[in-house]
Amino acid sequence: MDNPIHIERRGHVFEMTLNRPKANAIDLATSRLMGEAFTEFRDDPDLRVAVVTGAGKKFFCPGWDLKAAADGDAVDGDYGVGGFGGLQELRGLNKPVIMAVNGICCGGGLELALSGDIILAAEHASFALPEIRSGTVADAASIKLPKRIPYHIAMEMLLTGRWIDTEEAARWGLINQVLPADQLMDKAREMADLLASGPPLVYAAIKEVVREAEDMKFQDALNKITKSQFETVERLYRSEDQLEGAKAFAEKRDPVWKGR
Repeated sequence: MDNPIHIERRGHVFEMTLNRPKANAIDLATSRLMGEAFTEFRDDPDLRVAVVTGAGKKFFCPGWDLKAAADGDAVDGDYGVGGFGGLQELRGLNKPVIMAVNGICCGGGLELALSGDIILAAEHASFALPEIRSGTVADAASIKLPKRIPYHIAMEMLLTGRWIDTEEAARWGLINQVLPADQLMDKAREMADLLASGPPLVYAAIKEVVREAEDMKFQDALNKITKSQFETVERLYRSEDQLEGAKAFAEKRDPVWKGR
């Protein structure tokens, strides 16, 4: 079988396309490959932003590959570094990730999308957590979704498995923007290029603070910042880029970010 993921580097941008016909479902082997790829993205200082999408026009990702499970893949098997899909448990990922949802996005596929920072969706995309119908739990979504959209809407999706379209997904703030299908990747790449031109050390600080502060009281998180207890914030404040930002502002020019 051909490689189930396609990786492309465009300057500072890392693009991953799930390519497992017919539905882009994820089995154990694919999950491990995704984890290796996302780790490479995380650890390469020349890569600043990622775009994740699915091949074809119908499916972004339906999540766990039930056919592979029937052939012996254990649902609690070795997903590899980063857990299922290689992203939702990947430690120290302090770079922006854009999800370009090009079709059906359900189950573990929706959990994968929720692991991104920005979600763009084609007009025909749809979203659901159908695990309830097969007698299992959408574990990561049960943790994340009630924190991303109104509690009662999240619980309805989890408890009933009902589908929502892009109009409703946008209304609840699940996705950032709805686009015609033929404009989805153009917009994702435009946004990726914008982020790639920005200050990577600031992005790293934002992501670490947001991630760590999620379960902290406001004052505790703020104290941790002011006491230089966030590694990324401390690195930013001692960086060349911090000085460059100030100089560029004073000199009325665009800053040149070096990530150091």
